[in-house]
Amino acid sequence: MLRADKELAVSAIRERFSKMSSAVFVDFSGMTVEELTSLRGKFREKGVEYKVLKNTLVKKALGDEPFSGSLSKVLRGMTGIAWSFEEPSAAARVVKDFAKENEKLKIKAGLMDGQVLSPKQVEDQLATLPSKDEARAMLLATFNAPAQTFVRLLNAPLQQMVLVLEAKRNKGG
Repeated sequence: MLRADKELAVSAIRERFSKMSSAVFVDFSGMTVEELTSLRGKFREKGVEYKVLKNTLVKKALGDEPFSGSLSKVLRGMTGIAWSFEEPSAAARVVKDFAKENEKLKIKAGLMDGQVLSPKQVEDQLATLPSKDEARAMLLATFNAPAQTFVRLLNAPLQQMVLVLEAKRNKGG
């Protein structure tokens, strides 16, 4: 690889890390081409970008980042990186689900908000974050709850009065 090509690759990697909401580093050694193709397809479905890159290029791209030291021990051997740009949990969910079917895929680490996550944190925390749509639904439900309660409280006296009048009519009075 020529020096100019390496510089372009490093800047492209640096740009991905600056735009991402999260990243998951995986070890895919031992996987077949068909398994990797299937994994790539699942990443594409969820809008996750997946690349297999040289560890040295990734180290150069992360150069002066505060978390680069923590990632240096992760960047050994075969490393694939899955970047989520929209939903932070998308890449972690795909990796977690795929690893259930294929134990050859191993999570090395995760990265979110400048924090390096252990494989356990990626599986237990990052992969369980709600998606954007789920988070919006929860937020909307939270906004609607006080209004629904208020309407119910306003209707309660009228319902009670109707029930009393109905009981009086049934009693024959």
